[in-house]
Amino acid sequence: RGGRAPSFNIIPSSTGAAKAVGKVLPALNGKLTGMSFRVPTIDVSVVDLTVRLEKGATYDEIKATI
Repeated sequence: RGGRAPSFNIIPSSTGAAKAVGKVLPALNGKLTGMSFRVPTIDVSVVDLTVRLEKGATYDEIKATI
């Protein structure tokens, strides 16, 4: 851990967010997975979006859709 104190490490955790989204948006049920981790800071946010497309798309097309 390179000399860092344990309180400064990122800790994997569990989440039910993907299941909850599937209940609220049935079209996405079973299509999402989730991950969670605890970070010892007051304010933090992260988004890791990975998608499988049925056909090719440009970056601009993806931005316009999202």
